[in-house]
Amino acid sequence: MNPEQFRETLSTKGIKLTDMQMEQFALYHETLVEWNKKMNLTAIIDRDDVYLKHFYDSIAAAFYINGQKELKICDVGAGAGFPSIPLKIVYPQLNITIVDSLKKRITFLHHLANELKLDNVTFVHGRAETFGQNQKTRAIFDIVMARAVANLSVLSELCIPLCRQDGLFLSMKGSKADEEVENAKNAIKKLGGSTPSVYTFVLPEENSERSVIIIKKQQRTPKKYPRKPGMPFKIPLK
Repeated sequence: MNPEQFRETLSTKGIKLTDMQMEQFALYHETLVEWNKKMNLTAIIDRDDVYLKHFYDSIAAAFYINGQKELKICDVGAGAGFPSIPLKIVYPQLNITIVDSLKKRITFLHHLANELKLDNVTFVHGRAETFGQNQKTRAIFDIVMARAVANLSVLSELCIPLCRQDGLFLSMKGSKADEEVENAKNAIKKLGGSTPSVYTFVLPEENSERSVIIIKKQQRTPKKYPRKPGMPFKIPLK
């Protein structure tokens, strides 16, 4: 998917990119390739692949949520900035917080945000488990997002505590999302989440299946969650 195809395909979804936004995406790709030479950010660096598998795939979250509002969003384990930075480019009014445990990635994201002239983006170097137990950041976000970080049971423990009451946890997955949802149902209920809604779409050109799982926070998450750093991964909730 070349940049013009990227623009045209999003236009069919009602997302009209300006010339300035197109320049931001071009600079994003250039910066990603340059920094990827000195640190492992992504295995995907070819321009057309980045536009399809990173930029378009990230923005697909907006097909299922209203990104035009001034939402407070937390991106857990954003890596090279996906999905939150592409969404921020498309919807500048979003207030983004990115949490990542690797200092080098946070350094890259700081640099990227400066290059792209993005405001209202906060970067947190730390574990999601610790961030979720911080009373200043717990249960304050309208939407908490994660893209291909861990299985849904683990992600639910990291993300649902950060959602405000009636806020949303949005998990971006590949195929076989229904199986993950089934395995995570009990954990989601323990954490105060609703029965998940699963939306599927096909990535243009390569026709691979993608899933967006949306969980509404219906009840307050018990104080013991998330557990200590590493525990959700070692012993996932069942």
